[in-house]
Amino acid sequence: MKALLSVYNKKEIELMGISLSEAGYEIISTGGTYNSLNKAGVPVQQISDFTGSPEILNGRVKTLHPKVHGGILARRDIPDHLEEIESYGISEIDVVVANLYPFVDTVRKEDVSLSEALENIDIGGPTMIRSAAKNFPDVLVIVDPSDYGWVAEKISCGQGFTKDERKKLAQKAFQHVALYDTAISTWLSEAPLESAELSIGLSKVTDLRYGENPHQDAVLYRDTLGEGGIVQAEQLHGLPMSYTNYLDADAAWTTVTSFNKTACVVVKHTNPCGISVDDDQSSAYEGAFQGDSISAYGGIVGFNTVVTKKTAEVMRGVLFDIIVAPDYEVDALDILRKRKRTRILKAN
Repeated sequence: MKALLSVYNKKEIELMGISLSEAGYEIISTGGTYNSLNKAGVPVQQISDFTGSPEILNGRVKTLHPKVHGGILARRDIPDHLEEIESYGISEIDVVVANLYPFVDTVRKEDVSLSEALENIDIGGPTMIRSAAKNFPDVLVIVDPSDYGWVAEKISCGQGFTKDERKKLAQKAFQHVALYDTAISTWLSEAPLESAELSIGLSKVTDLRYGENPHQDAVLYRDTLGEGGIVQAEQLHGLPMSYTNYLDADAAWTTVTSFNKTACVVVKHTNPCGISVDDDQSSAYEGAFQGDSISAYGGIVGFNTVVTKKTAEVMRGVLFDIIVAPDYEVDALDILRKRKRTRILKAN
């Protein structure tokens, strides 16, 4: 039995290596993963020794080899496949543990060069993951370190994996690669609306208490390459955010940040019921509140400038579900935090 481990995110990779080794797997690995396993005392073979071919082009080509993909893709239920790989001296690979270069983290860096971004586009990793996921009835593929625990436990106990478990891991593997490719395509795109095809990459942020109605489930996702906005706002105080809270807060934030001058907006059920612009923030708040002081009760108030102590004092006595702003003066935050239920968000 053989297992191929090649990961960028090396969190707990030693756990997988030790479990596989103790279960009798011969482990093959690459570069930094090899070093991590070797340091942990796990018997491991370099990929170049396994394939008989050196890594070339500064590591661009290391797992793209028939001994790797033939061993992964051969169907164990087709005798011709097994005879063919045997004739070429190719061994079956039964487990693949892999994750990818940090393309998204790289392109988020300020002033990242095109050359640096391109070097962080993983080629061998996605190819290996897709091969293993395609052949999931025979090959176990793990891309998420959060799965290492239960997978390692089953391997250590000598338990097999059900078809459903293998299928779920394969689905996660294809999704991992799809999200990765979508991030690359999105970053390269200069005119997305001109494209005949469009994919959207989203990463899970958290489960929400419920959806639009209490009997519905809801999950919050963010744009893989996106920065700022309500989804990534920091909650400084108040009750957990719900589905409708995010909708309302987003409506307030996108509205108020469309103004260049100091502005305030009050939103109820995703619709602005008052908007005001004034050089004095507290006056802007009062103007927005008076737009519809009845609907404002229990609503959302948004600011596009740092909330001042004066504004926080003027807001006393009015119930708001959410307050969102780019930041808050210390004294203003102390005043606003006296509201037990109100959610206070810091967005950018």
